[in-house]
Amino acid sequence: MKKIVYLSIAVLALMACSKQTATEEQEKVEVVKTMTLHPRKVQRQLSVSTNLQGYETVNVAPSVTGRIEHIYVEVGDEISKGDSLVRMDQTQYRTTKLTMANLETEMTRMNALIESGSVSQQAYDQTKLGYDQAKENLDFLKQNTYYRSPFRGIVSAKNNEDGELYSGAPILTITQVERLKALIAIPESYIPQVKEGMKLTLTSEIYKDKTFPAFIEIVYPTVDASTHTFQCKIQIPNAQRLLRPGMYVTSLLPLNEEEIICVPYQSVEKLVGANDRFVFLNKDGRAQRVGVKLGQRVGEDVEIIAPEIVEGAEYVYVGQHKLVDGVKLEIAE
Repeated sequence: MKKIVYLSIAVLALMACSKQTATEEQEKVEVVKTMTLHPRKVQRQLSVSTNLQGYETVNVAPSVTGRIEHIYVEVGDEISKGDSLVRMDQTQYRTTKLTMANLETEMTRMNALIESGSVSQQAYDQTKLGYDQAKENLDFLKQNTYYRSPFRGIVSAKNNEDGELYSGAPILTITQVERLKALIAIPESYIPQVKEGMKLTLTSEIYKDKTFPAFIEIVYPTVDASTHTFQCKIQIPNAQRLLRPGMYVTSLLPLNEEEIICVPYQSVEKLVGANDRFVFLNKDGRAQRVGVKLGQRVGEDVEIIAPEIVEGAEYVYVGQHKLVDGVKLEIAE
């Protein structure tokens, strides 16, 4: 009988001890530091990544057939507007040039006859038509037999050699590099703020301490229904040729001033194995976990966005790494 009583007392004592231990674990207190959130006025900057392109690019593909007689340039050569690039087989051009010389003589004779009234207007018109057509054909052949550069640039590709039979594919590619362009996709919510002529700044991982000026040349008038973005064409002066077509850059477009809430970037937690971000607030003495979206970087701080992130909220910025949702907080001075 006594053994049963002792055993019951022991069981009750063990249960009481377990209950006390559980209560102590629930009431675990974490020491943290907090700050009161206040909005700050900053100039909005829209950051968009893109690839650079030559402002103008032309594929040298003459509209005549035959053999490539000579290519005057090599890859990397700098060329000016009007420089000779390619000379094609001249046979067709020379034949047409002889025909044109005969037609010029005939046209001179017809001009004299029409003035004296010795030839009908119909005969004159037929001769004039043949002359005009031959002249147009000769100009076309000259342009495509002796191909010249349409602008100042650099030879970025060469696909043939002298003497090869021309297949119709581009023989050369000429790219303008002293001016560059790029297309950037901007969220449709910024339509009222983005205008042609706005200045922006480009940065590149290659030149970490440099920025490059640019401006918006064209704002496209339509919005992509699938991405809800609209495109802008930007122009980038590149007189020093530090930037090159194909390079990856980030464009920063300054917009209107707005009030945002920022916190130290290092105080924002990241979910392991995902890109989800969260922070902790002091809610009536206990930790409240809040999922947030990151906005604009402002120096060492970053904008955080969530319905709970409002002016006056008490934000945990030290000791947040050891917190779980609902744990009791002790605010250190």
